[in-house]
Amino acid sequence: MDRFAPACGRVCLPPGRLNMKQKIKAMLDEERGVSPVIGVILMVAITVILAAVIGTFVLGLGDSLQQAPNTQLSADSNADDTVTISHGGGDALAFSDITIQINGTAAPDDALDPSEGELSVGGSVDVTVSSSDFSDYESGNTVEVTVVHNPSESILLDTEVDVQTS
Repeated sequence: MDRFAPACGRVCLPPGRLNMKQKIKAMLDEERGVSPVIGVILMVAITVILAAVIGTFVLGLGDSLQQAPNTQLSADSNADDTVTISHGGGDALAFSDITIQINGTAAPDDALDPSEGELSVGGSVDVTVSSSDFSDYESGNTVEVTVVHNPSESILLDTEVDVQTS
C-alpha cells in the first residue's frame, strides 16, 4: 500500500499540497493583483497617447499643408509666343497662391496678364514666353507648363504646349 493512500481508498495529499481543483478555485478567488495591473496598463496607454498628441503639435504635422484645390486647368497657345492657361471647372485659384512655371522657371508677375486677382471658372491667364525671363526659350518651340498650388505644394497642371508664333 502506498504511504499517501489511506485505507478508506481516497487519495490524500501530503500537508501543504493542493489538488488541481483546489488550485483553480484559489486562483479564481484571488483578486489582489488585478487592480494594480489594470492601473499600470491604463497609465502606459495614457502616456503614449499624450506623447503622440504633443509630438504632433510640436513638430507641426497637424497643420503644415492645406487640401489641394479641385480644379480643371488646360494650357494652349494661339499666337505671339503666348501660353494661355484656362480654368475649366472647380475651385477658384488666387494668383497669390499659385506659381506658373515655364520649362521649370517661375513666371514673373510682368510676364502674366491676369484680368482679376484670381483664376476662376471660365477665366484664363496669358503668359508671354518670349520675355527675357525665359532665356532657354526659342520662338516656335514646345514648352513645359506647370501650375503649382503653393499652400498645398501640389501640382495642378503639368503639360507640354507647342507655342505658336504669328
